[in-house]
Amino acid sequence: MTEKKIPLAGVDVVQLLGFNDANLQMIEERFDANLTVRGDQLMIRGSQFEIGKIEKVVGELIYMLNKNGSLNPNDIDTVIDLVSVNGSAPDVSSETQVEDSDSVILYTKMGIVKARTQGQKHYIQQIRKNDIVFAIGPAGTGKTYLAVAMAVAALKNRDVTRIILARPAVEAGESLGFLPGDFREKIDPYLRPLYDALDDMLSAEKLRGYLEKRIVEIVPLAYMRGRTLHNAFVILDEAQNATAMQMKMFLTRLGPNSRAIITGDVTQIDLPAKTTSGLVQIQEVLKKVQGVTFCSFDKNDVVRHKLVKDIIEAYDRYHANGTGDGKGIGGN
Repeated sequence: MTEKKIPLAGVDVVQLLGFNDANLQMIEERFDANLTVRGDQLMIRGSQFEIGKIEKVVGELIYMLNKNGSLNPNDIDTVIDLVSVNGSAPDVSSETQVEDSDSVILYTKMGIVKARTQGQKHYIQQIRKNDIVFAIGPAGTGKTYLAVAMAVAALKNRDVTRIILARPAVEAGESLGFLPGDFREKIDPYLRPLYDALDDMLSAEKLRGYLEKRIVEIVPLAYMRGRTLHNAFVILDEAQNATAMQMKMFLTRLGPNSRAIITGDVTQIDLPAKTTSGLVQIQEVLKKVQGVTFCSFDKNDVVRHKLVKDIIEAYDRYHANGTGDGKGIGGN
């Protein structure tokens, strides 16, 4: 048994340890060592091998805490995973895409963005291999969030010079006419989820600068017509609400050194009746085209609130059993 002292002077110890030392307990549960805090020092008792790994975990967590001002259980778990698997955590000061870990995409002010399910890992692998990737599956599976993270990582790595995020402006039960403001203000609610994802990954100042310089553009799908996009990472979100013609228009915008991710859920189409969804049609049109791949997600890839998976399963049962047999949403 060996003992090691890690100084914590200048560190927000309450944030580092967590409420009732919850973060400390998470580390102890994953490594064969005892951890105690005495004054401004963290005492580690265990084998030299285990102490070395814990030192790396604590060092990364202190860096993230100083940078972001807080830690959450997801941060602790992710850093522990990286150290356990790779022997060390990537250099978070680089803020770039991590090439030596298939699941990690980039570090952000909200923590580490990484694939958390097998479906998501496959998705990330296909994005890295193909210029056009379709991601199809239910809400909460990380389709859009991971796509935006990959785009931000590509921009930071200078693989592309700009990011274009687009969404169809299709009314899902609400009417644009009743929303306040001019057309731009009316359309912003449709684009808000894309802003939210970027807010998690970029500082407010950097995002504002990117938007002002048009390095990052968030636009309705209709605004893509007539453009040719060079050196760009292009994302079409909610693609199930793009018509067949709009899908063709979007895909033919790509110029040299550009790539595209198209995400959507074919069970949530808001197009008028008898209008063909471009996302449904394109699966047949491009199924044999090299460089284009389709990734499917299901309830096992849901990473939102744990009830989201239950809700998806309930709807699946409801539609599978019908509405009149007593075994719908409330059935077993």
